Amino acid sequence: MMDRLREGVNSIAIKIILGLIILSFVFAGVSSYLVGGSNNAAAKVGDTKIGRAEFEQAYQNERNRMQSQLGDYFSNLLADPSYVASFRRSVLDKMVNDVLLEQHAEALGLRISDEQVRQAIVEMPQFQSEGKFDQDIYQTALRRAGFSPDSFATFLRSDLLRNQLLTAVQSSDFTLDSEIEAQAALFAQKREIRTIKLATEDYAKKIQLNDDDLQAYYKSHEDNFMRPEQFKISYLELSADKLKSSIKVTDEEAEKYYQEHADQYSTKAQRKVSHILVNDEKQADAILKQLKDGADFSKLAKEDSQDPGSATKGGELDWFEKGVMDPAFEEAAFALKNVGDLSDVVKSNFGYHIIKLDAMKPAKVKPFAEVKDDVIASIRDERALDRFYQLQSDLEKVAFESPDSLDEAAKAVQEKVHTTDFVSLTDLPEILQSAPVQKALDNPEVKNEGLNSSVVEVAPEDVVVVRIEETRPETLLPFDTVKSQVVEALSKVKAEQQTEAIAEKVLAGLKQGDTTALESNKLKFGELTMIDRSSPLARSVFAMQKPQNGQPVYGQTKDRQGNIVLVELTKVESTPDKQLTQQLAVQMQRLNRQQDLTGLLNILREQTDIEYYLATQ
Repeated sequence: MMDRLREGVNSIAIKIILGLIILSFVFAGVSSYLVGGSNNAAAKVGDTKIGRAEFEQAYQNERNRMQSQLGDYFSNLLADPSYVASFRRSVLDKMVNDVLLEQHAEALGLRISDEQVRQAIVEMPQFQSEGKFDQDIYQTALRRAGFSPDSFATFLRSDLLRNQLLTAVQSSDFTLDSEIEAQAALFAQKREIRTIKLATEDYAKKIQLNDDDLQAYYKSHEDNFMRPEQFKISYLELSADKLKSSIKVTDEEAEKYYQEHADQYSTKAQRKVSHILVNDEKQADAILKQLKDGADFSKLAKEDSQDPGSATKGGELDWFEKGVMDPAFEEAAFALKNVGDLSDVVKSNFGYHIIKLDAMKPAKVKPFAEVKDDVIASIRDERALDRFYQLQSDLEKVAFESPDSLDEAAKAVQEKVHTTDFVSLTDLPEILQSAPVQKALDNPEVKNEGLNSSVVEVAPEDVVVVRIEETRPETLLPFDTVKSQVVEALSKVKAEQQTEAIAEKVLAGLKQGDTTALESNKLKFGELTMIDRSSPLARSVFAMQKPQNGQPVYGQTKDRQGNIVLVELTKVESTPDKQLTQQLAVQMQRLNRQQDLTGLLNILREQTDIEYYLATQ
């Protein structure tokens, strides 16, 4: 089959088809294959369109956020196409909801002023240093997030507008004191009980079973005694990290690398400047003229600069190095040679600047001896990666060309072939437990034809090729092999039936005031215990009726081990404290507000034409 495939790839017909496919990409554009159709919107809400690029950016941001929180667990979820589709749809739904709220806020006449936007930026903790707004942090954060000052202001204005609406809607909600007190009384309730545990394990030890019982149970529960399909799997791993140990680096090589990459082992040149920022070029020219005529820079910065972070400090900024500030601003700042020098008017994405050089720090190279270990580690990392990608290419080629064995591939990459004993897909070695490997093992060419898999990534710069050497089908294990398991299972079933019957008889008697069954089974309630809603028995105990006229109430439940527990409920009391009442008041108000928001969005969705253009898969 593989030979036919290789022959087919070299045929003239296949080459013509591939050529046509390539041309279709060239003329139609790759993006048309990725997003489909000519509509450049992901959704339309009334007259407002949500752009595809905007949606993809929002999806990527949310995906990155979830990845940072959940790590490998989230990566496994993303291997499921249905989950990805649901996740993408939830992101788009949220964007639609945001647009609906903005439209409703505008219809109500709500507005956000420029001053409100400016004040919100200044007060955002993400842009502050030591409790004050920091222009450098602000500019860097915007640049990393892909915002210009104008686009960020637009984004923030929309967010503030939505919050203004939500505040108006949710501030009208209230909760009655009587509602809070009733809920607090329920939450604070405690119940006094005594219990008897009928331990299944103890009763199971006393069960007498004969071979006929065991054989009958074995035959009627064959599914419980099946050995799953098993495989003997060979695999070959190639890891950049493991390649590092074989790489030797001489002192001469390390010192040469150090000289060639001196900038990596240096503190970069830094500048400390003050600046005056205005939005009007003519105003900037006038300020520059005043400065050249001898005006005080700090005073003019305090009076005229529109940078909220530095104006109060006379325009002073913190130390910075290249690659941090706006490119135009940075170029002008590093062009200044002497302390006290002034720049011309500099136009950046933030406005028009006049920059004064306050201090300089030259670049400083760390001594080789101080960074030698780091240099050697860097060389090993680079060489290991180079070697890894070279060997990965060889591995992919040889594993494909010699598909019936991993031996040739192992020689090509100088690694050892590992072979497991017979294992099921649920007890694979750790390195083979990832979803991509399991998918590769389920590939018909690997599973049914015994061929090598393609190269599968199991971690960054860590890949494997797998093959199935032998297969054992799912089979019913012989009775003699699993007899002990049959005994254990049937004993447990019989014990559960016995304890259920005892519990039923004892409870029936207790409810009639008769303790005969209790005594005949040598059972006795334990000490009185007061439990709250955190108890493992709470779900069942708090569902029992309250005792009346001092008479206990009886019931039964099961503990976490599956044992039957008989319960005698003797008293119910509730004394909510002030802190609990306050916490519940906050929680109830938050729940009510969420319900208000959900109700508002449902109404807006019913009243607005909404179209989804983008398939979220």
